[in-house]
Amino acid sequence: FDDPIGKHLPDYPNQQAAEKVTILHLLNMSSGIGDIFNDKYANLPKDRLRTIKDYLPLFAGDPLAFEPGARRQYSNGGYLVLGAIIEAVSGEDYFDYVRAHIFKPAGMENTGSYEADAIVPNLATGYTLRAGGSGERRKPARGSSAGGGYSTAEDLLKFTLALQNLKLLSGEYTKWLLAGMDSAPPAAVQKSTAPITAGNLGIAGGAPGINAILDMDVASGYTTIVLSNYDPPSAEKAGRQIRAWLPRFEN
Repeated sequence: FDDPIGKHLPDYPNQQAAEKVTILHLLNMSSGIGDIFNDKYANLPKDRLRTIKDYLPLFAGDPLAFEPGARRQYSNGGYLVLGAIIEAVSGEDYFDYVRAHIFKPAGMENTGSYEADAIVPNLATGYTLRAGGSGERRKPARGSSAGGGYSTAEDLLKFTLALQNLKLLSGEYTKWLLAGMDSAPPAAVQKSTAPITAGNLGIAGGAPGINAILDMDVASGYTTIVLSNYDPPSAEKAGRQIRAWLPRFEN
C-alpha cells in the first residue's frame, strides 16, 4: 500500500506523481490525479480506447491537483493507474485478470467491458435528453478500471454476496474495504474466515444515457441495485427512495 506508482510503472510520465502517489492514495482517492473527461477525451474517437494504457495519455502527464494525501477528490484517473499497476504486477491484461479473479469466483456471467465497435448480443443502449438530444445514444468507450463496464442487477448482487462470503478477499481485507480504506491495514493481521456482519458499500455513477446505484448494508441484510439506461439521476433517485422505504419493512 505504501508503494509509489513509479515502483510498478517506471515510465509514468509525471515524475512527481510517480514518486509521491502511493497505491493507498489511489485506492482512497487522495492522490491528486485528475479526471479523464477533458478536451482530449471529448475529441478522441472512442473506438481507439481499447486497453488501460490507451487511457493514460488523457491525464497522466498533467500536474497533480494537490499534494497526495492532503484531501480526497474523486479520480477516474487514479483508478486507471490502479488498472495499469494490476497489469504490471500480474503480467496479465486487466480485463482478463478481473474476469478470472472477480467475475468467475463470484459467478458473474453477464458482466464485462466492450469496445465501442464490438457487437454484443443483448447489450443495453442508453438514451439521453441532454443537450437537446432525444434519440439513441452512441455506444460509449470501452469500460476500464475506472468504470464504464456493463452488468446486470443479478450479477452485481452476486458480487456483493461473494464479497461478504469471502470469495474475493480475506476477512481482514474485506472489513478494511467496507470500513472505507482510510489508512493501510496493519502489516500483521489475524487471519479470519468468520462471516462479515457489519460494514457497507455504496457507489453511484452515470453519464448521458447511463445511471446506476449499488447500496449494500451488511448489518441489515439489504442490498439495493438499480440500473438505468436513461440520464442521471434516474437510477439514483429510485435507489435512494427504495433505501428510504426499507426501515418501514423492517418494522
